[in-house]
Amino acid sequence: MRVHQELRVSSLLCRSPALPPQFNNLKPPPRYDESVRLLVLASLLIFTAWAGDPLVERGYVHFYNLDFDESIADFQGAIALHPNDPELHNHLAQTIVFQEMCRDGALESEMVSGNNSFLRWPKLNPSARTEQWFLDEVAKAMALAQARIDKNPKDAAALYALGISYGLRSNYYWVVKKAWHDSLKDATTARRLHARVEALEPDNVDARLVEGLHDYIIGSLPWTWRTLGFLIGMHGDKETGIRIVQDVAAHGSDNRIEAEVFLGALYRRENQTRRAVPIVEDLIRRFPRNYLLRLELSQMYSMAGDKTNALAAVGKVVELKTKHAPGYDRVPWEKIYYQQGTIEFWYGELDHALGHLQQVAAAPEVDLNTGVYTYLRIGQIYDLQQHRAQALEAYRKAIAYAPEADGAQEARKYLETPYRRRAG
Repeated sequence: MRVHQELRVSSLLCRSPALPPQFNNLKPPPRYDESVRLLVLASLLIFTAWAGDPLVERGYVHFYNLDFDESIADFQGAIALHPNDPELHNHLAQTIVFQEMCRDGALESEMVSGNNSFLRWPKLNPSARTEQWFLDEVAKAMALAQARIDKNPKDAAALYALGISYGLRSNYYWVVKKAWHDSLKDATTARRLHARVEALEPDNVDARLVEGLHDYIIGSLPWTWRTLGFLIGMHGDKETGIRIVQDVAAHGSDNRIEAEVFLGALYRRENQTRRAVPIVEDLIRRFPRNYLLRLELSQMYSMAGDKTNALAAVGKVVELKTKHAPGYDRVPWEKIYYQQGTIEFWYGELDHALGHLQQVAAAPEVDLNTGVYTYLRIGQIYDLQQHRAQALEAYRKAIAYAPEADGAQEARKYLETPYRRRAG
């Protein structure tokens, strides 16, 4: 079967108009990158039904527990039984890319400040084999879904699967190729496909999750970028978007978990961390091997001004790792030290913070996000302690570690002017 064939998709659903000249040289606004990251991950995390198929159900339990190798094996087993199901190829493709993102620290957010700019992350560098494997699975899913749509343009399941495929490719353009314009186009196509599903099945609450996330994201952008959204057929309103996601989280079936994940992210972005905490705690109960959820819980407490519970949440990770609880042997100590050090940094415990962050810096290897922010925070601590020469050395290391990263951009500012805490 030819898997890289040209896809004959309705222009109404899948064609994004060319941008007018005045938009060609626009740079994304400060929070555009954060919004598009959320949009990309939304398109990636919204799955079709996984109840009823034991292999698929088990695959997603492994997925949400970060057991990616086991998840991949389950989805491959399901594909062997049903090779012509586009949904299964989507499941496999999204697990491949999430495994790569987890390995590179791309599933984590910057502690406390929330200012991590995904746009300025260096490109991920998957192996050629991994990249081709992912692209092949997406192409297979697209071809299989399109073949069904060609036979029946009202095949809601095929339209939905094709939308997921475009979401997957959108994520690929974003995190691997750093092609944000192509990524937005594919994310827009995913939304249009799922809007078509909503028209065919108006009672399908799950299909509205993409719509809700798009509404929130477009509604969060500055006026110029909202105008761009209008030009490509996307309108947005933050409050409407949140209400839709809340509805899916409360009444959805297939996408309820995904809606909860994104509702927690939206609450956090809106500085409503107290509303986000119960959601994350519920996800921890359901997926106990997912250590990222506990680290996220720590961040949420810290953002809410609750240092005690923030450090206690990290302490629970330490306890579970020490006891060799399932899933926790794979947590690098460096991530734990980084989490502790960053909380201590923001709460003014500079000596403790420096000790923990220096343990991270001494590690043979850490992911880009952790590495660049470790050196940035060390530099800021030295500036606050009036050790300018050591601060400059740390800032230069942050820049060298990942020159395009947001932390490196921030470090460059302090080469000229020492870091100082703002009053209050």
